[in-house]
Amino acid sequence: MAQEIERKFEVVGEYKHLAHSSHHIIQGYIASGRRTVRVRISDDRAWLTIKGPSCDGGLSRYEWEKEIEAKEALELMQLSEGAPIEKDRYIVEYRGHTFEVDEFHGTNEGLTIAEIELRSVDEEFEHPDWLGRELTGIKRYYNSHLRQHPYSEWSDEERA
Repeated sequence: MAQEIERKFEVVGEYKHLAHSSHHIIQGYIASGRRTVRVRISDDRAWLTIKGPSCDGGLSRYEWEKEIEAKEALELMQLSEGAPIEKDRYIVEYRGHTFEVDEFHGTNEGLTIAEIELRSVDEEFEHPDWLGRELTGIKRYYNSHLRQHPYSEWSDEERA
């Protein structure tokens, strides 16, 4: 199993002109809680992913992922809990690091989050000016949580 080390940030500025590619993503959760089982379809490819519980204050967790046939993903999507998450993902290279910027749709419209995967929990990186406050470890921003408690239903205090 691979260890995923990732930090999340609110997006507060324009980034799309820096993106070198984008993908439409639909993902459903077959199981969620301390461990999650996710099925994802991105353009014409699909994956089944199992993630372990978060460690290091939400910075890292174990992740197992396998590419599957799109037809299989559509079948598995029928087992997902609640409505799937829909988003467009923009890939932005910035000073030696890759940011994945997710612009959510549907009941999570208006939410845009940037993620960066790191090689270690203490790896340094430069923050582009379009990054806002850090959201790492704040569970309400996890995709598995957003499908149960969509951004459109959050109070002003939860968004602050």
